[in-house]
Amino acid sequence: MVGPDRQDKPGNQDEDAPQDEYARRQDEKVRKVETVISIVLRTGVVVSVIVIVVGLVLSFLHHPEYLSHFSYKSLADSHYRFPDTLSGLFRALSKGEGRGVIVLGLALLILTPVMRVAVSIFAFAYQEDPIMVAVTTFVLLVLVSSFFLGKAGS
Repeated sequence: MVGPDRQDKPGNQDEDAPQDEYARRQDEKVRKVETVISIVLRTGVVVSVIVIVVGLVLSFLHHPEYLSHFSYKSLADSHYRFPDTLSGLFRALSKGEGRGVIVLGLALLILTPVMRVAVSIFAFAYQEDPIMVAVTTFVLLVLVSSFFLGKAGS
């Protein structure tokens, strides 16, 4: 049965077919993009947690006294200083220090949303949305510049 507001013309269905196909392709693109972004976020979090756990294990292996009589107040002591520069991080990693590995894991965790924004640029390009490519590129530039400007201000 045909509704009262719809004309029963044979060509009517053919006219809707290109629009339906376009909408279906766009929905498929959105689904693929959301899947890729989800994978990026999950992978970033899982990898950073694994790196942090490895750093904790290394810290306890190199310093078994942490398990017996470690005080949280001693974390502020200069003897237990965590690397706070890239050169300090590389130095700690080259020595196999757990603190350096923990900081690397935290850095990966911080970079995970930044990677999400970077992937979004390619996602919007894939979806053929130049305005969102431009906006997302601007957001990425602001994020990356904030890392450098934040360090310069301290």
